[in-house]
Amino acid sequence: MASKDRILRQKEETRNNILGAAYDIVKEEGWNGLSMRKIADRIEYTAPIIYEYFSNKEAILEELTGKGFIKLTKELQVAIDKFEKPEDQLEAMWMTYWDFAFTNTEMYQLMFGVQMTCCAQRCSAQEGPYKLFTQVIAEVMKESNPSQDIIKQKYFTFFSVIHGLIAINIINKSDILETINAQILKDAIGGIIKSIQ
Repeated sequence: MASKDRILRQKEETRNNILGAAYDIVKEEGWNGLSMRKIADRIEYTAPIIYEYFSNKEAILEELTGKGFIKLTKELQVAIDKFEKPEDQLEAMWMTYWDFAFTNTEMYQLMFGVQMTCCAQRCSAQEGPYKLFTQVIAEVMKESNPSQDIIKQKYFTFFSVIHGLIAINIINKSDILETINAQILKDAIGGIIKSIQ
């Protein structure tokens, strides 16, 4: 039994090493620089070993996408837990979302297809952030008893503005834009929250 456990741990460790190497390569060379051969070289394995764990590069991208959404969901939950009022929670969540995008830029690009072709398949972890946001939006709007369609519409209003600002900043890196967008972000979040109360 101990031998089986050890083998499973080794397989999981190798799998994580592959994902870690892939992400490190992307941070250095961008998503277009990622290849199965480079991953194999990085972890000092042969390419066929990589294919034992992942059928192709797309499978690695899908796995990383899921890990990104899980990480974002956890960070959003931490933001929620810091505040009692749903309006404050919502502002903290969107600020956390913004920070996530620039702390984990390559991951964000993969998750949302900014400046790259992303995975075509949706992953179940993708629903985590959406569910957290819509729960808090529903709480902010509870007095008006909104339908799920209205809550979804408000979520996409927030998402469109904030994702748009993030994409502009990722594509056109500039210290001036960064300062201006921080204020635009705060104004947008505050304005949308006021509009749904």
